[in-house]
Amino acid sequence: MNAETSPILRIESVAKKFGPVVAVDGVSIDVRENEFFALLGPSGCGKTTLLRMLAGFETPNAGRILLDGRDISPLPPEKRPLNLMFQSYALFPHMTVRQNLSYGLEMERLDKAEIRRRVDETMATTDLTQFADRKPEQLSGGQKQRVALARALVKRPKVLLLDEPLGALDKKLREKMQLELKRMQNEVGITFIIVTHDQEEALVMADRMAILKDGRLLQCGSPEEIYEAPADRFVANFIGVMNFIDGQVAEDGVFEAEGLRLALVNARPGPATLATRPENIAVGAPGERLAGTIADIAYHGLDRVLHVKTPATPVPMQVRVPASGAAYRVGDALSLKIDPARCRLFAGGAVGAGG
Repeated sequence: MNAETSPILRIESVAKKFGPVVAVDGVSIDVRENEFFALLGPSGCGKTTLLRMLAGFETPNAGRILLDGRDISPLPPEKRPLNLMFQSYALFPHMTVRQNLSYGLEMERLDKAEIRRRVDETMATTDLTQFADRKPEQLSGGQKQRVALARALVKRPKVLLLDEPLGALDKKLREKMQLELKRMQNEVGITFIIVTHDQEEALVMADRMAILKDGRLLQCGSPEEIYEAPADRFVANFIGVMNFIDGQVAEDGVFEAEGLRLALVNARPGPATLATRPENIAVGAPGERLAGTIADIAYHGLDRVLHVKTPATPVPMQVRVPASGAAYRVGDALSLKIDPARCRLFAGGAVGAGG
């Protein structure tokens, strides 16, 4: 493994119990240097507990946490070269922005010139120089978020841990700050590990992500890998929108459901679920593939999502079409052309490629 891909942080078979409840169950993850890594999953999946173990606020019952090859599991939070940015920001209300950033460095007893240099540099990176003398009550939500981030960055941790850092922001500001966080991470060259339940947030920001459920790691990979090739039905359903069609694979490799026959490659015979994204379904004239009727239409600006009733699914399938394309109305009959090369097949817990 070369320096570019070698892990700066290695989580080895880490487990954590709270009484009889297993919060984290034997999770192993490698995080690379200068990587933006996301821990993603539903509430109660163990992502925040794992982050708190990295920060030193919880102690693993089993496993090790290695930073640059050194086991930091026994170390208290203040002895670890990691910094945790909380969702609440936890700014000192009586201090200015400059004082909030300086405080941690003063506790390290750095000289005044070094403190000023590092604070000025960090404020410039986070676009806070013009707010240096303001107190938190004089800042907007996005500005407070940047101050909290700057206060964590100024200490130059090897790894910055972020626990739902954008959760308190409105949707528009949240989307702006997603790009800002990614930009700042690229500029400062520090490994970021973010905990979020927001799949879109992780897809936008992360170089790689880990999907957790019930304390277990289900899949780890790039956003593209996880979106295009989910490891199981839960991941497929959790990341983005997915249509599921339950059916049977025949001996000749043809997937059959009511109203649908689709030839697949290397598909094992037996009960199976076909999964396909809304953007991978084409609309054709009735009689070509899977017949359906439009039950609802949702307008999303650049595109529309057609909700199509079909005999193959208990709920309407979602199909994404350009808003500037053909006009559709509720009640229209049409057919859905499914590309087998863009499907996933789930059978008995195993994953097969549709092509």
